[in-house]
Amino acid sequence: MRCLLLLWLCLNASAAPPNVVFIFVDDFGWGDPSCFGGKVPTPNIDRLAQEGMQFRQFYVASPICSPSRCGVITGQFPARWKITSYLQTKAGNRECEQADFLDPKAPSLPRAFKEAGYATAHIGKWHLGGGRDVTEAPKFAAYGYDLGLGTYESPEPAAALGLKSMPWAKETEPQQVPRHERTRWMVDETLKFMQQHTDKPCCVNLWLDDTHTPFRPQNGEDAREVKAKFHDVLTSMDTQVGRLINALPKNTLILLCGDNGPEPSFARARSGGLRGMKWSLYEGGIRTPLIVRWPGVVPAGVVNEVTLVSSVDFMPTLCALAQIKAPAADFDGVDMSAAFRGEKIMRQKPLLWEYGRKPGSAGKVKGGFPYPNEPGSKSPNVAIRDGDWKLLVNTDGTQTELYHLSRDPNESENLAETEFATVERLRKAALAWRAAMP
Repeated sequence: MRCLLLLWLCLNASAAPPNVVFIFVDDFGWGDPSCFGGKVPTPNIDRLAQEGMQFRQFYVASPICSPSRCGVITGQFPARWKITSYLQTKAGNRECEQADFLDPKAPSLPRAFKEAGYATAHIGKWHLGGGRDVTEAPKFAAYGYDLGLGTYESPEPAAALGLKSMPWAKETEPQQVPRHERTRWMVDETLKFMQQHTDKPCCVNLWLDDTHTPFRPQNGEDAREVKAKFHDVLTSMDTQVGRLINALPKNTLILLCGDNGPEPSFARARSGGLRGMKWSLYEGGIRTPLIVRWPGVVPAGVVNEVTLVSSVDFMPTLCALAQIKAPAADFDGVDMSAAFRGEKIMRQKPLLWEYGRKPGSAGKVKGGFPYPNEPGSKSPNVAIRDGDWKLLVNTDGTQTELYHLSRDPNESENLAETEFATVERLRKAALAWRAAMP
C-alpha cells in the first residue's frame, strides 16, 4: 500500500503543470555564452546549461527582431503575417511591404496558455506593433497576456522603460531606469508577477533589450572601446539571469535563446566563427544559442549537436510539454518535446526564411531592410535548410548558393555548381514557398 502511495505521489508531482519563463536575449550571438565557446565568462548561463540542455543547431525565424518574435508567438513563419523587417513608422512599413503590427487573429502562444489556466505576462521588448506613429496597435490583452510591460516599441510601454524614449537613447525620462539597470528591473518584475500568482502556473516572456547596441554598462560617458563595454553588458546580464534562476520555483521550464545574430560580430567572434551576423540569412544571423532547463524532465548536462530546432517549434512543443491544447492552426513548427526530453531526433520538415528585397524582384527598399557591412555577410534574401543542406537564393532567382552544413558549418564552399539535383530541388521549394507568401 505504501509503495502505491509513493507511486501516486510521484506521478502527480510530475504531472503538475510547469511555470514557463522564456528569456529572449536581443542580438545574442551563437558564440556569446562561454558554454558555447564565448570568451566572456557567463557562469550563470553556463549553470543553466549544466542543469539543462544545449541545442547547438537552433534557428530563429528571422535575422531581425520583429519577424523573429512573430515566429515565436505564432508557431508560423513570419512572412505569413507580412512581417519581414523591424516594425517602424507606417511609411517605413509600407516601404517594406509589411503590416504595422501582428494581427491578433494569428495563433498566439500566450493565449493558448491563458486559456489553459495560466497567468501570462510579457515583460520587456515587444516590437510587434506600437510606438512611433503606429498608435492603433492592439493591446497586450489581445494576444492573451494578463500583464504587458513593454518598451517604447509596444502598445503599452512601461513607465520605467520609457514612454517615449528608445531603449538605446542617451537621454532618459525622469521616471525611467538607466540603461544598465533595465535587465535588473525586468527580472524584478518577472519575479513579482510570479509571486503574485502562486495559485496558478505562470507563463512569462522575459524579453531583454540586452545585448543590443549601444553598450552602456554604466551611467555617463564611457570612452572605452566597444569590446570592453560589451564585456560588461554581457557580464551584468548574466548576473541578472543568475538572480532569476535562483529565485524561480523548481517546477519551472526555462528557455534562453537569442532573437537573432549579433551586431557587431567582432570579426565572427560573437558568432563562434559562423558566417554572417544580424540582418543576414547566413548561419551567424539566424542560428543562436538555445538552452532549456526543467528539472526532472529535461536531462541535465546534455549537448544536442544534431537536432534541428526552430523558434517556430516553440508553440507545439511548449503546449505538449505543459499538456495543454495548442490552437487549431497550420503550424510551420513541429512538436520537438521528445528532443527536449533528451532524444536526438531528426527533423522531417524543412526550415525556410526570407529577409529583404532585391532589385528585380519586389523592388528596392531604401531604408527598411538594414544589411550588414561586414565582408561576406550580406546574403541572398531567401533560404531553406533541409537536413544537412542549406540553399540561399534571391527571389528573382539570382545568386544561388548551396552549403553542406555538417561538413561546412561556416558556409565557405558553395556547391551550387556541382550538386545540380540538390540545387534544383531546394531552389524550386524555396522560391515556391516565397511566391506563396502574402
